[in-house]
Amino acid sequence: MDWIQNDHADRFSLLEHAGTALERACRAAIQRDGEAFLALAGGQTPLPLYAWLGAIDWAGRVLAVPTDDRCVPHAHPASNVGQLQATLGGNPQASVLALTSPEGGADDSLALARAAMAAHPQPFDLVLLGMGADGHFASLFAGAAGIEEALAPTTGTDVVAITPHPLPASAPWPRISLTLSRLLRAREIHLLATGEDKRAVLDACRASASAPYPLAALLHADAPAPIHIHWSP
Repeated sequence: MDWIQNDHADRFSLLEHAGTALERACRAAIQRDGEAFLALAGGQTPLPLYAWLGAIDWAGRVLAVPTDDRCVPHAHPASNVGQLQATLGGNPQASVLALTSPEGGADDSLALARAAMAAHPQPFDLVLLGMGADGHFASLFAGAAGIEEALAPTTGTDVVAITPHPLPASAPWPRISLTLSRLLRAREIHLLATGEDKRAVLDACRASASAPYPLAALLHADAPAPIHIHWSP
């Protein structure tokens, strides 16, 4: 896969440029199909983008799904779908597709996520990803059981249940994640990263497809669209 590197002076500039791409993709999709279909990362970095997205008066529908989520109740502060609902829910043109059950049960969440993605097989108009300093994206963590299937670029599986190993002390829950194969079915992919530690991982993954990070599988996958990498200190 090709990638386009965008280095920004600071986080504000990163969010401004990513927001412009997000708005452009939504408007193009709405003009073409009447609806924009987005896969959006969790975490704190992109939240200002989602609040801004929710404030726009769209001429059509915007449907967003988390790239991954923790198996917690939607009202829990760690719920990605809860954060998306809080930032987008006030916009009548925007709606959020959950990957987890309202109560957060792992088995129920996997069944719900499979049904949700089966009902929406169309390509994403834009995928927005974050990354960790350990080289994970979505909830695709090195060493997790089932990670090989989740990172296979041509699997027919759209979602997986996955548990990081070891569990992060700050987020000790099983996860539901879109697979690499599903994320690659997109017209645009944008990756946000901040800090020198993540830049070092990015550089290692770009240099070698065999780098020991899940991110390397993303950056070297065969896909129709290049990845737009947005980095700032």
